[in-house]
Amino acid sequence: MLAPNDAAAYNNRGIAYGKKGQYDLAIEDFTRAISLDPNEPAAYNNRGIAYGKKGQYDLAIEDFTRVISLDPNRADAYYNRGYAYYEKGQYDLAIEDFTRAISLDPNDAAGYYSRGIAYSEKGQYDQAIEDYTRAISLDPNDAAGYYNRGNAYSKKGHYDQAIEDFTRAISLDPSLAAAYNNRGLAYHEKGQYDLAIEDYTRAISLDPNDAAAYNNRGLAYHDKGQYDLAIEDFTRAISLDPNNAAAYYNRGIAYSEKGHYDLAIEDYTRAISLKSDYAAAYNNRGLAYHEKGHYDLAIEDYTRAISLKSDYAAAYNNRGLAYHEKGQYDLAIEDFTRAISLDPNEPAAYHNRGSAYHEKGHCDLAIEDYTRAISLKSDYAAAYNNRGLEYHEKGQYDLAIEDFTRAISSDPSDAAAYYNRGRAYRARGEESKAQRDFERHEALKRGTGK
Repeated sequence: MLAPNDAAAYNNRGIAYGKKGQYDLAIEDFTRAISLDPNEPAAYNNRGIAYGKKGQYDLAIEDFTRVISLDPNRADAYYNRGYAYYEKGQYDLAIEDFTRAISLDPNDAAGYYSRGIAYSEKGQYDQAIEDYTRAISLDPNDAAGYYNRGNAYSKKGHYDQAIEDFTRAISLDPSLAAAYNNRGLAYHEKGQYDLAIEDYTRAISLDPNDAAAYNNRGLAYHDKGQYDLAIEDFTRAISLDPNNAAAYYNRGIAYSEKGHYDLAIEDYTRAISLKSDYAAAYNNRGLAYHEKGHYDLAIEDYTRAISLKSDYAAAYNNRGLAYHEKGQYDLAIEDFTRAISLDPNEPAAYHNRGSAYHEKGHCDLAIEDYTRAISLKSDYAAAYNNRGLEYHEKGQYDLAIEDFTRAISSDPSDAAAYYNRGRAYRARGEESKAQRDFERHEALKRGTGK
């Protein structure tokens, strides 16, 4: 039995309850201790910690504030209040408190580490990196410091430095699945898909229920063109997290790559049902409808994607292609023009607008657009071929032959370019050259390549 007026005894029993995870009992004891000795900061601090464990951050903040009023030099009270503010998403207030804690105890790695996390949440990665670096200097064996600094480097696109930090974190804590996963993401961004897959696989072995790791490995398999393996991983991610819209979306992309457009549409539809503002899913479902020749449905989806993301250049370009397929060239040109205004360095939009101008008989405008596409992508075989056709129509056979030749050098398997060059040679009276190109065209069509 506790002495009824022994505040310290209640406080100590509260601490014991807290260690056992019995936070309600702990709070009762800390409250009793406070009633017996209302000017003792320790009980307020301990009750604040217990409230924090229960997710009752406002009550925790009240208690930590009371501690500070009683003892303004308690670094832990500022730290604890900062942590509560952080959990409430009030990062500026958290940073203020962590800064005050650091000023009172400049050798406490936790203060720098936690302030770094708050800076990261605000997207202030340089400040975060400074804090993580200071935390590491004070506690060089803390895997979390390296892990979080690696995350900040990744956010800045400094993938080599991120990989170094994740590797160090793993050496300190080989069971840290998240470090393997995030190192995999960094390798992925560098195009080192095999190394990424190795890391995602290790993360999965450490945490077989990590849906994100399966999803990420699926993306790496996708980028390697291994669509069946990608689909397996996306399916596993979905089984672990059935509300993961991104996994459905990614599986839809893999199905599209395999030409399974109905399955892709099902997955995009499911992704949209889980995330109604998923502009990319509408865009990609539109692409699948497009491939099936359902142009009106495709246009509906592209339009919805645009309504959700007004600067979605790809959706304008795709809708333009659907309008083109329907013979609505003016609407197509409007969309390609809008896509160009949003992304002036995308060669496909110029090429596609050139094709629409061609259909309307605007030869010179078509040539301008194909020329711009080529200036942005020097090996753009289709743009050379189509500009060659425009020159041919204008009777400029030398220019046409130059373009068809350039198309062939960019894509030696382009049968149409040989055929078109053959026509230009014939128009110029060079029948032997024309016949060689026609023969090459036929050989490529037959698949012999000879």
